[in-house]
Amino acid sequence: MNYLSYKMVSENDLVNYGNTRSNEVVMVKIKDIAKKCGVSVSTVSKALSDYTDINKNTVDYIREVAKDMGYLPNAAARALRTNRSYNIGVLFIDKTSSGLRHEFFSGILNSVKVEAERRGYDITFTSKNIGSLQMTYYEHSKYRNCDGVIIASIDFKDPDVIKLVESEIPTVTIDHIFNNRTAILSDNIRSMMDIVNYVTSQGHRRIAFIHGEDTYVTQQRLASFRKACLEHKLIIPDEYIKEAIYHDPRSSGLMTRELLTLKEPPTCILYPDDFSFIGGMNEIEKHGLSIPSDISVVGYDGILLSQVLRPRLTTYRQNVEEIGKTAADKLIDMIENPKLFIPEQIIISGEVIVGDTVKMVSKK
Repeated sequence: MNYLSYKMVSENDLVNYGNTRSNEVVMVKIKDIAKKCGVSVSTVSKALSDYTDINKNTVDYIREVAKDMGYLPNAAARALRTNRSYNIGVLFIDKTSSGLRHEFFSGILNSVKVEAERRGYDITFTSKNIGSLQMTYYEHSKYRNCDGVIIASIDFKDPDVIKLVESEIPTVTIDHIFNNRTAILSDNIRSMMDIVNYVTSQGHRRIAFIHGEDTYVTQQRLASFRKACLEHKLIIPDEYIKEAIYHDPRSSGLMTRELLTLKEPPTCILYPDDFSFIGGMNEIEKHGLSIPSDISVVGYDGILLSQVLRPRLTTYRQNVEEIGKTAADKLIDMIENPKLFIPEQIIISGEVIVGDTVKMVSKK
């Protein structure tokens, strides 16, 4: 049983329903555990609240008895004592309506969930709608009594998002920076430099980049792409830079078509994410071309799909586990130690995964 660290529980704190006989529900109290163990109520209270002034063997014994009796701390009583709900909000709005099927964000959210639960917190998805009732993200967070909110994917320019971030509710953002707030960031600058370095090492000089819609992430990746190309003395024509939509194969497919019909098409195309690459792959096949014999491609994210495709996609793997874990950790630290809060921008590095989709070409 996972016992949480919080203030001392009281004698009258009811708990979950204990062992049952013939459908009879037994309400277990701390005094019941004390009687069973032959110790005082105070000793049981301290043992279940992680106090250190009790012998470890006694603590282990009391906890084992409590577990056998079906004891669980009462959440409502705990909230009154600690002035916390132990509930974290997660704001995740995906433009392409992929929801939790979006493998990159689902990996981050799963990591958030695992780390939050490890530290004794639940998560609740935040939205603007509760049945027929409409409210702002801030109002929903208050309605659900969220101790803090992780903002994973959203239109960060939305006034409702800004209202939430500027409120008294602790927030941590993923891949976006607000003033005086903690942000967990993928290494969008280093990643594009690593990709360009690898592609040029294979002899490519005509490199096209299909990027996502205009966001903070896109701005960083595009600037880094241009800088890396400049360092390699590559001249990238404007028609090699195309805007699509993240996680949208159709738009990437259309941009791939435009690139392939150029008088001098690129020898390598970089895609905004692995899932979007599927649209590009289909368009390449429609033109009777083969990957990587006729054209090379590189994805982004490193989702499982990229490694089961044939040929195996060369891509940049983002460390989704570390991104989600760090976001949850930093938010909970802020919740539990608000006086020690110092805003941070934490960059999480990933790595280029070399697959079979980038052909070595002759260097000129």
